[in-house]
Amino acid sequence: MPKGEKLTVAYICEDLDISRSTFDDWRQKGRAPKCLRLPNGSLRVRRAEYERWLASLEDATQ
Repeated sequence: MPKGEKLTVAYICEDLDISRSTFDDWRQKGRAPKCLRLPNGSLRVRRAEYERWLASLEDATQ
């Protein structure tokens, strides 16, 4: 994996087996991983941020 790799929202939705509308809802409620907005309007998530966010979900259940 390249350092600083950026993931697409489609990749994240596939990885989590959720719909794009679910991701958008989480994002609106502040529950999604932090996103970067590219100049063309597309969203990306840094892999490190995605992994941190997933780890935080594990901690919340313990």
